[in-house]
Amino acid sequence: MIETPLLRTILRNVGEEVERAQAKFPPFNSGHEGYAVIKEELDELWDHVKGNTAYSPAAMIEAQQVAAMGVRYMLMVAQKGYQK
Repeated sequence: MIETPLLRTILRNVGEEVERAQAKFPPFNSGHEGYAVIKEELDELWDHVKGNTAYSPAAMIEAQQVAAMGVRYMLMVAQKGYQK
């Protein structure tokens, strides 16, 4: 994997968002719930894209939340038994 300072910062921020979400919310109860949460965050990002604010700090936060919820989903899958 190619690592750059920017990539490290982004991944650290996503990890911090995962930690905040885990502290605030219980694990997903099901794949359906995980999908719904990811979709909600993605819809919020889409609102920025449609509203011509795709490159704003708020859009960056939404993208970070999409990534973090994806990681939370991956954690759920791994805890249910699948691990690569």
